[in-house]
Amino acid sequence: MKEKKTRVAVIFGGQSGEHEVSLMSSTSIIKALDKEKYDIIKIGITRQGFWKYYPGPVENIITGEWEKEAIPIEESDYNFMSAGSRMPTENIDVAFPVLHGPMGEDGTIQGLFELAGLAYVGCGVLSSALGMDKVYAKDLFDRVGLKQAEYMVFMRKEMLGDLGAAIDRVEKRFEYPVFVKPANLGSSVGITKAHNREELKEALELAAKYDRKIIVEEFIDGHEVECSVLGNDDPKASVVGQIIPSDEFYSYHAKYFDDGKSGLIIPAEISERATQRVRKMAVEAFKAIDGSGLARVDFFVHRKTDEVYINEINTMPGFTKISMYPKLWEAAGLPYSRLLDSLIELALERRAEKVNTALV
Repeated sequence: MKEKKTRVAVIFGGQSGEHEVSLMSSTSIIKALDKEKYDIIKIGITRQGFWKYYPGPVENIITGEWEKEAIPIEESDYNFMSAGSRMPTENIDVAFPVLHGPMGEDGTIQGLFELAGLAYVGCGVLSSALGMDKVYAKDLFDRVGLKQAEYMVFMRKEMLGDLGAAIDRVEKRFEYPVFVKPANLGSSVGITKAHNREELKEALELAAKYDRKIIVEEFIDGHEVECSVLGNDDPKASVVGQIIPSDEFYSYHAKYFDDGKSGLIIPAEISERATQRVRKMAVEAFKAIDGSGLARVDFFVHRKTDEVYINEINTMPGFTKISMYPKLWEAAGLPYSRLLDSLIELALERRAEKVNTALV
């Protein structure tokens, strides 16, 4: 008797500034999922927030053409968004939300899955929210003793009300260059390295277009390295990879649109001491936010002192063909398709654990 396939709903698109990244990531995932093991249900979210079931070819996802063939979700067999005391999820075994940024990686859609009683890949509501908001993540990393760059936080309304005063505060505390970031975006969207007062003004205004909270960080003259984490209560760290960006830093363009001009060195060309410190800190950061499933943790290794500084944690990292998360696990001996198997298994394991706990 042929074994029943697991029904996986791959959810892509979304309303954040990382919509295109999601289309790229989901295309890679759908192509790599073992069709002998899984029935793949493709569900897209438009920029306007409309959910649609997409039965067409995977190649049309990355181009955006999928929207022309998609069926409104309430008219499909996969409507777990409907009203009622329970959402009908009997046609889905596990959701794989390949969504980056707000309303996808920040705990919102994870809350929907929890209400639906649905297993899903990745971190839960709280850990997703903490990982998304860089301010709260930084506060938490401070609490558990993870070394990081010094930083300042501005609220958009107050900052724009007296931009000159905000710039004065930054210049009083930090030397140039500094990094300016929206607190709640990933993939380096809205991030600027400012070298002088005029660039800082432009950077703050840009970041304010994306978020009401803006972070200004001191510059760490370090190697940019990343480490992938996989697991639930007993997470494991991958080998460490190093970024050689095509831009001055690993910007959005350098990550996704430079045709491979950015370099990835695996394993990273850093000391063994720094390597082990990065791997240890990656697991500590994952546990600090109560992570589950996966995360990629980014660091700086100071060029002169060899000190390791945590930069941020990404609870749904990029999954494109050039993304670091799957590449690091591949280097550790876990190929892309098997990595996806592991993530689905971890999602089902976490859901079963919650059900069993509820029955006690």
